[in-house]
Amino acid sequence: MNSWQYEPVADLDQPLVERLRRFPREPDITIYALRSLAALAARAWLRVYHRFEIIGAENLPKEGSFIMVANHASHLDAICLLSALPLRKLHRAFPAAAQDYFFVSVPRLAVAAVVVNALPFARKTHIRQSLEICRQLLANPGNILIIFPEGTRSATGEIGAFKGGISLLVAGTSIPVVPCFLEGTFAAWPKGKRFPRPRRLRLHIGKPRAYPTHPTNKESSEHISIDLHQAVLDLMP
Repeated sequence: MNSWQYEPVADLDQPLVERLRRFPREPDITIYALRSLAALAARAWLRVYHRFEIIGAENLPKEGSFIMVANHASHLDAICLLSALPLRKLHRAFPAAAQDYFFVSVPRLAVAAVVVNALPFARKTHIRQSLEICRQLLANPGNILIIFPEGTRSATGEIGAFKGGISLLVAGTSIPVVPCFLEGTFAAWPKGKRFPRPRRLRLHIGKPRAYPTHPTNKESSEHISIDLHQAVLDLMP
């Protein structure tokens, strides 16, 4: 019989801020508990304050890894998408968040890492490295990646063009991509406003699509980006 041996987590000797900044983060039961409590509070707040409604939840894959893509107009967007997932999947869902915005100041870092479980994504440099981290996540069955392909929040509420990063992740693979449309988040909490307003929110979830026959080239990348952009637009009421 093999003797049991205790091995501490790799980042145990690091300060809490550094542990939150690194990715992938080591499992932490305290962080998991705080995230679960925050999720329950957020879901109750969305239901009461914003009369949040989810349409098409049956389209979310029940097994395996997948990607959710959506329009992006508010800090409420990631919270709404996470609220569509079962609580048991909360710690394996990773919204891609701008590394140069959410992982700099301590308050934003705390929200991004603890509450949202965000993946730090480099928007200006080391983009390929960020994409490789996303690929590794998706290679592990059961992980969920949340991406806003516009790259930043809309300043007008209109849906901008989708960037090609999502295409590089899914071209030539069978990874399901679930298009989503967030309705009302811009009116509730637009860019530049300090606090959210009591506006009705709806999340429309479309049927998954995949691109196993698409090669990883520029033409294919443009086609996938346009196709997903249209899939999100088609969900608008």
